[in-house]
Amino acid sequence: MNEMVKALQQTGVFAVATVENGEPKVRPFGAVAEFEGKLYLCTGNQKAVYRQIKAHPQVQICGWNADATWVRLEGTLVEDSRLEAKEAMLQAVPILQKMYRVDDGVFTVFYLDQAKAWHCTMTGEPVPFTA
Repeated sequence: MNEMVKALQQTGVFAVATVENGEPKVRPFGAVAEFEGKLYLCTGNQKAVYRQIKAHPQVQICGWNADATWVRLEGTLVEDSRLEAKEAMLQAVPILQKMYRVDDGVFTVFYLDQAKAWHCTMTGEPVPFTA
């Protein structure tokens, strides 16, 4: 999992695709962390993306690099309500502390379960991440 987290961190900003009413919804994310060997993302529970993930937890994530390579991940997002998981996200991405607190009733973290990931280029076949 560490390789996937590092790959997304290197992109800086990555897109998360969700579904709402059968239609794709894509938005930029920038916060990613590793906790207990799992890749974590976060959002506020008052946002549309939170409702979309809760209704359809399967997502695809794509982050691109300046060298024309990108990383693509897919899996199921699982909400983790533990304060320890939220604290780990806030520690890994300190700028989030300006928006959220672990106990604010809004801050929500998810881990990517059943993750599959690939390194991609314009000139070759996608290469799966090694376990």
